[in-house]
Amino acid sequence: MSIYERFEQVVAIILSLVIASVIALALLQLITRVILLLLSGAPDPLEHDVFQALFGMIMTLLIAMEFKHSIILVAFRRSSIIQVKTVVLIALIALSRKFVILDSSDTAASTIAALAGATLVLGVVYWLLRERDDRLAREER
Repeated sequence: MSIYERFEQVVAIILSLVIASVIALALLQLITRVILLLLSGAPDPLEHDVFQALFGMIMTLLIAMEFKHSIILVAFRRSSIIQVKTVVLIALIALSRKFVILDSSDTAASTIAALAGATLVLGVVYWLLRERDDRLAREER
């Protein structure tokens, strides 16, 4: 490996450790909130606002884990760079999270339409990238 490749690997490992710490702290916070929610018995877990908040936190953890996974691939040289397909996938997950936590009564229709349009475009881009990768894999065989 060249000096720059080693530098990239060290940066990727450090980023991975930082993100792992953030994920661990967020998971502890989520567990604490769920336990307090269950023990207090005050708010109903099926209440719309509580449900949105809990699933928003869960999806945030999923986004962070997918991001960490893409960095680990670079760190251990399974991939030379962060793949565009992975970035698009993370953006799709983030938009899905936004739709879960979105309060439709307080949100303008134009905002919802813009988010839907962005989701559609990212979905098409992801599909095109996947089709390209599938075609390239077929050609290699």
